[in-house]
Parts: sequence; C-alpha cells; structure tokens
Amino acid sequence: MAEAPGAASDAALQVVAVDAAFIVVDKPAGLLAVPGRGEAKRDCLAARVQAAWPDALVVHRLDQATSGLLLFARGTEAQRALSRAFAARTVGKRYVAVVAGRLAPERGSIDAPLGADWPRRPRQQVDREHGKPSVTHWRVLGHDGEHGTTRVELEPVTGRSHQLRVHLQSIGHPILGDALYTPQAVCDESLRLLLHASELAFAHPLGGQPLRFVSPVPF
Repeated sequence: MAEAPGAASDAALQVVAVDAAFIVVDKPAGLLAVPGRGEAKRDCLAARVQAAWPDALVVHRLDQATSGLLLFARGTEAQRALSRAFAARTVGKRYVAVVAGRLAPERGSIDAPLGADWPRRPRQQVDREHGKPSVTHWRVLGHDGEHGTTRVELEPVTGRSHQLRVHLQSIGHPILGDALYTPQAVCDESLRLLLHASELAFAHPLGGQPLRFVSPVPF
C-alpha cells in the first residue's frame, strides 16, 4: 500500500530559524522531506530550502505525512557535526500525536525492535528476532472521551523509520489518519496523519551553545 500524502502542500516555506550553520523549517503535512523516485516526486522540502540556501544539506527526515520541525545543515562541517549529534542521540526530539483509544497509564515506554516488512514495503514491523533496537517514551497530554482518543507526547530515543507509528500501533493505540498502519475506520477519522514534530533541541554545530525550537501543533 502506498502512503497517503495527507494534506496537499503548496504553502510557502515556513522558516523557524536560520544562521550561518543551520536552518530549521516547519514542514507541512503532505510534502516530501527529500525527493522520491520519479519526476512527480521531485518537489520536496529539501529542494525548496536549497533553492533559497544552496549550501543547505539534509541531516534527518520526516515522513511525508508528518508535519513539524526539520533541521538542515549549512555546509559539510555543520552537517558532520549535526549528523554526529543525531548518531550519538544527543538531539532532543518531541512529537505530539492523537491516537485511538484511552492510553494509560499517564506515561510509559515502548521497547520493541523494528525491521522492514519486506513483502509490504515501505511498511515496518516489530521484529524481535532481527529488528534493530527501538525505544519510544510517551506521556499522556489529555483524553477525549467523546471521540475515544488520547493526545500524547512522544520522545523517540532511537530514530527508526516509522518508529512512532509502528510502536503506537503495536500497543493497540494507532495514530489517527495513518494510512499505512491503522484499520480503515481509524484512518478515516482524520484527513491527515495526526503526528507533528513539535520540539527540536540540539547544540549549535559550530559554537556548541544549546538551542531549542518549538512548533505549535496544528491539530
């Protein structure tokens, strides 16, 4: 199954911060972070950023259907420093999602190794025999009894493909609007994937000073 793109995205580039070493941009849902295969998938956030700042280099990615903060390096020195920070797990990332059901208790962790679901690519799956270690911390922000949903803050320790989506689905609380991992009824509860990269914290790649950026949740 192909991933649903979410909301169409012709919005102007939403720049959160820029300096000589990095750029932080707020990605809308439905826009690719990097180019896909084929001419129809050449438009992406990376191309738009590089049109404005030709020295911008990709450091990490967000799923097409996910909105929120995305970090670019300016130049190879900054890219190496930021890539090392991601590899060392010193970059703080927080997301907000709305999931099906009443998630309890108020906080917890999901420790479930993930690997590719090869017959159904690009899907991932919990694979306790061959998967890579994957950990997500979560904290309940509120419950909606009328709609039977929970708003939750997510902090991924690792950065596996589709990690948050698979982890939440694996504990019986899939994210609303997820065309890849939810039953059709849950997918249909939202026109877009209700997952947003709301916070990014890292050390300046050249100066070392701590930085933190926040993006308002659009749902």
